[in-house]
Amino acid sequence: MKIASYDGGRIGAIVGEDIVDLAAGDSGGVWPPTAMLRFIANFDRATVEARIASGPCRPLAEVRLDTPVAWPNKVIAYPANYHAHIEEMKDGLVSTFKTGGQGFFLKANSSLSGPADPIVLPAVVGREVHHECELAIVIGKGGRDIGRADALDHIFGYACLVDVVIRGREERVMRKSFDSFCPVGPWITTADEIADPANIALELHINGALRQSANTRDLIVDIPEMIAMASSVMTLFPGDIIATGTPAGVAPITDGDVLDIAIAGVGAMRLAIVRGTAGAHPVWDKPAS
Repeated sequence: MKIASYDGGRIGAIVGEDIVDLAAGDSGGVWPPTAMLRFIANFDRATVEARIASGPCRPLAEVRLDTPVAWPNKVIAYPANYHAHIEEMKDGLVSTFKTGGQGFFLKANSSLSGPADPIVLPAVVGREVHHECELAIVIGKGGRDIGRADALDHIFGYACLVDVVIRGREERVMRKSFDSFCPVGPWITTADEIADPANIALELHINGALRQSANTRDLIVDIPEMIAMASSVMTLFPGDIIATGTPAGVAPITDGDVLDIAIAGVGAMRLAIVRGTAGAHPVWDKPAS
């Protein structure tokens, strides 16, 4: 199944070129936008399949897709999780552990945006903003101290994710948490549709030119270990998002660029890059390195 948020918080299933509404009586637009969290936590396949067979249907082209999980408990991100990316960044990393990983960090939930939203570059002079092509893991069944052997059973599904960052030496969480710096979408592809999470191909293009290409088989910390590591520290909840880390090929994005991310079996997004008017602050006035 492909489960989407659309038109301000409604929930639907993608069926071919259509979307079937799954949230009878829920018109969306409620704050906080937690409908998808409840949907994931209470997911019952038979009920959803029955709704798909009988629910109201609209052409997908007529709706606006939102970020699938707008209000997760947390967005967890694994840095430097491909050897080739460690090599290309060299001294630009907080830590250069090459085996076993260096842990994880959190991105602000407010950095989440959807497949219909642009990436908005902050009004910061003299700094590069880079793209990072990543797979998003969406947790379905929460828990603490989840073992590797059970980790995949806790996944609801997968989505495309772009981890955007302003380069510099400031705290990483701040540099990665501008509004729109975490596009996720275009929907959640449920875990049963992915035959082998350890063999998922990812690509990112800018203006049609290939920038990043990788496969989850090359991850340093693999998907089961990400869940095990994160849940050793904190309880995972339905709807939590884990960003798997970027492969090599990170590079600047500029106003007017078009970014395409595609993940095999999961989905694809085309995102516009625009220059915004917010974000200036003296903290960014010093050199980036």
